[in-house]
Amino acid sequence: MSGRASRMIVGVSVAVALLAGCDPAATGLDAGQTGDGAVKGGAQGGGDGGRGTSPLENPDGTGPGLAAISSDGDRAEARKLIDRVETKGRGPKTGYDRDEFGYAWADNADGVPWAHNGCDTRNDLLKRDGQDIQYRDGSDCVIVSMTLYDPYTGKTIDWTKQKAASVQIDHVMPLSYDWQMGASRWSDAKRKQIANDPLNLIPVDGPQNSAKGDSGPATWLPPRRAVRCSYAVRFAQVALKYDLPVTTADKTVMLDQCA
Repeated sequence: MSGRASRMIVGVSVAVALLAGCDPAATGLDAGQTGDGAVKGGAQGGGDGGRGTSPLENPDGTGPGLAAISSDGDRAEARKLIDRVETKGRGPKTGYDRDEFGYAWADNADGVPWAHNGCDTRNDLLKRDGQDIQYRDGSDCVIVSMTLYDPYTGKTIDWTKQKAASVQIDHVMPLSYDWQMGASRWSDAKRKQIANDPLNLIPVDGPQNSAKGDSGPATWLPPRRAVRCSYAVRFAQVALKYDLPVTTADKTVMLDQCA
């Protein structure tokens, strides 16, 4: 082989190696993710693989999951939506109780998709977002096993009813947060509505939902960075639908996720 041919082969090999080692898309990392593949919570990857819906295309929450918002145009649209949310200080939690929002997963909440369909809200949400769903014998409602892609972590969870807590339904805008921002003055019917509205509900990894508690975006965001703008948009959509403000700190963080 000639020296010139050898140099050409070496040059091509070096180029391939550089591309393989430096392109986040090639490695499956989120933009900005470190080379060790780790982000908070162990999340991996930026793509959704068709397993979720952009909140910008899902204003009623009936589409599955939560897909990343990545294009410049969509992120600009997201910022405009978030900017419409009013701000105020977080009020006291005095008087808050989960039961103030009705019993959990009530099928009789008015004004929300799938209400009065004979299935409780939790099973409606598992059906919306789950794959490979298996129902209890004799039921077309009660789900006993499924596979769930969790948008908050990027993990796929094999779930069964025997380990129910491994998947929890997240209230994107937490109910106690709602209470502190004005829901304490609502009617029982309106509180039941926000507690069972698919727009405000996402099945996710149980430990992550427990870690979130009643935090706003300034103190908790999904571990998976690629979906944080989408999460901020969904938080804003709920706030706008129910005419609820957020704190100034929360709104600042929400806007930053879509910058």
